[in-house]
Amino acid sequence: MTKETKENVQIVSAIAMLIGGFLLAVAGFIVPPTGQIHESVLGVFAECLIYAGSIFGVTIYIQTKYAELRSYLDDKLKRKEEKDAQD
Repeated sequence: MTKETKENVQIVSAIAMLIGGFLLAVAGFIVPPTGQIHESVLGVFAECLIYAGSIFGVTIYIQTKYAELRSYLDDKLKRKEEKDAQD
């Protein structure tokens, strides 16, 4: 599995969990007793939100740290090349 495919699967699964959790919450309002959501539905909805948040949060964190590391290494390499050019 390529990195791009893996990321696509993660994003699609997170979005599916958000949609599924939302639909469960709406269904909780519709089924009798109307207007009341059972605590188990709220628990599942919370788990859906936590899953989606963790997927998006971890992905963004890793991408940010990778960009910072790449920028740091590029700066170091440029400084070394400039120093070597001066010598």
